Amino acid sequence: MIKDLNQLMAYIEAHLTQELSLSEAAKTVGISEYHLKRTFSFIAGISLVEYIKNRRLAQANTDLVNGASVTDVAFNYQYQSVEGFSRAFREWSGFLPSEVIKNHQQKSFPQRSFYMDIKGGVSMDFKIEKKDAFHLVGVSKQVPLQFEGVNEAIQTLAQEITEKQKTEMHELGDLYPHQVLNASYAFDGERMEEKGTLTHFIGFATTQENPFDDLKQLQVAEQTWAIFPNKGPFPQTLQDTWGKIYSEWLPSSDYELVQAPEISFSNFAEGLEKCSSEIWIAVKEK
Repeated sequence: MIKDLNQLMAYIEAHLTQELSLSEAAKTVGISEYHLKRTFSFIAGISLVEYIKNRRLAQANTDLVNGASVTDVAFNYQYQSVEGFSRAFREWSGFLPSEVIKNHQQKSFPQRSFYMDIKGGVSMDFKIEKKDAFHLVGVSKQVPLQFEGVNEAIQTLAQEITEKQKTEMHELGDLYPHQVLNASYAFDGERMEEKGTLTHFIGFATTQENPFDDLKQLQVAEQTWAIFPNKGPFPQTLQDTWGKIYSEWLPSSDYELVQAPEISFSNFAEGLEKCSSEIWIAVKEK
């Protein structure tokens, strides 16, 4: 993964002045665009879209200092108008492009590179488990893609589940963990903006076919799953585990992601401070 990310950085550098497709960029890493964005964000501490924007503006800054016109620089770095470029440049640097030309003011944002920093003393519990195909039955909704913070659309979906639907889901839920699961899948994003949607499913795992008109059913194929149990304050511990999966476990493991729903669940029996959770991600050996 580290080698792949450095290849991605080289690909981005070669396309700063061209239309840059994140779907094509994802092919250099060998994962989906959605997983690329998540992996990069966790490892680099900045979204991929923000990184590309900052690299373009930093190079634009250099070009302006070297005598290029604002108009040429704006269109060279794929902005649709001089006004749009000037606004983005000022938000990023704190000064206008014309001030750069006049005063040679500069702000840098170096190209990023990745390496493995192995640190002792921190372990991560996980298990690899093959599961037969199963169904998820519950409710689902297409929600805005959001990598950080609380997704209010998902919260609304959960709050809209009726008592009747809850009873029906419990009746069908005959598979572990015999409680509510959250699953995210079907990412559909725009190429160069932190925009897009995914489908979020809230429901139970079951071997049964769904007979209820007010519930939806999602078929989950037979997969090998990497399962990460965690326990601690909610939601911090769960979110930290997601981050470690992408920034620490995946780059150093013998596995790579498979296109499948990402599944998680939490048990609040001991309260928010001692919440037990699990994260499932579908994988295959490299």
